[in-house]
Amino acid sequence: MRERVVPARRLSGSIRLPGDKSISHRYAMLAALADGVSRISNYSTGADCQSTLSCLRALGAGIERRNGDVEILGLGARGLAAPATELDAGNSGSTIRFLSGILAAQPFHSRIGGDESLSRRPMDRVMQPLARMGARIGARDGRFPPLEIDGGPLGPIDYTPPMASAQVKTCVLLAGLFGEGVTTVREAVRTRDHTEIALREFGAEVESGAGMVSVRGPARLKARELAVPGDLSAAAFFLVAASLVPGSELRIENVGLNPTRATLIDLLMSMGVRIQLLNVRQTHGELAGDLLVSGGHVRGGLIEKGATAAVIDEIPVLAVLGAASEEGIEVRDAAELRVKETDRIATVAENLGRMGVAVETTPDGMRIPGRQRFRGATLDSFGDHRIAMAFSVAALAAGGECFIEGAEAAVVSFPGFFDVLRQVAEPA
Repeated sequence: MRERVVPARRLSGSIRLPGDKSISHRYAMLAALADGVSRISNYSTGADCQSTLSCLRALGAGIERRNGDVEILGLGARGLAAPATELDAGNSGSTIRFLSGILAAQPFHSRIGGDESLSRRPMDRVMQPLARMGARIGARDGRFPPLEIDGGPLGPIDYTPPMASAQVKTCVLLAGLFGEGVTTVREAVRTRDHTEIALREFGAEVESGAGMVSVRGPARLKARELAVPGDLSAAAFFLVAASLVPGSELRIENVGLNPTRATLIDLLMSMGVRIQLLNVRQTHGELAGDLLVSGGHVRGGLIEKGATAAVIDEIPVLAVLGAASEEGIEVRDAAELRVKETDRIATVAENLGRMGVAVETTPDGMRIPGRQRFRGATLDSFGDHRIAMAFSVAALAAGGECFIEGAEAAVVSFPGFFDVLRQVAEPA
């Protein structure tokens, strides 16, 4: 699908975003392992989170939609059933990595794969700790999907991942729910803590602090009624869009403000983006609130070390903002971008080049000078939802109309993205 995006005069109004992807995945999986019926409101509408529901349904969990909520009839920790066919994680790395921790403990064989993009993403980072727990997992070429999992009893582990990854941490902790004893994950760099919060909400015994988190197994989880806040990663596109277009003022309601994700807000404000936090409250252990963003002067900045890990998914749209900023932007320590849905360093550089923007890439990042102008161009999502949305934002500040090829990729995380963009962007 090709989407036409024209330059904007300003962005204004108030919007609500789909439920947070990261939280939705975790709530659904834990609900399937709980005793009783859980009800989840504002569950993400993105295709990734629908892949999680489809996999859970194939494992025997009862899933229904009622008045916009998702109801999940949990089967208990030992109630999952062997799937009749290969589980399809679609494009979702979270689905395949999280479920691998659960499937590794089940008394049956399972196979889980996904689309062409997911099939190129390495899984050894979860296979290795699971193997240390006693799991038997095979993969194409030893590290790529589909995964063949012969489930069975798991033992506890004390594990330090070689690189910061919330997905790896989550996989190990979910596996730890089934082991006899305490499973611990240690982090040199703190990653998002949605898993720890969700485990506590469902009744698991969790301890955290001083660079570690542990869960005691075997755990018995209890069904819950939960509300998912709006997705901060989705909000990033509109925060940047309003920052790029002078005279904009946009309110984004009910956004998740988890402190382990708030690096994005801190980083944008340090670059000079004017953001106000309003109506902040806590629900089910997660902070949420409204964001009011205004267009104006943006300085630019450096993203490295722990900050890179904290905003890894937002770097494509931050690169767009950096090109238009006063001082430009430099990204370091982001080799993880090379193995996302696309090589995001390469695809960001390709599209910036098409818009006449200079960029220098490195093996683990990029340098983009500031004060650059975007020209109208035909851009490509390369099948990556975040690339599609990031360059739709760039198009709002371009010197002429732009066309996004493969715009349908946005459905992975934000099915209504282009409708919301048209709703708030006044054409120049």
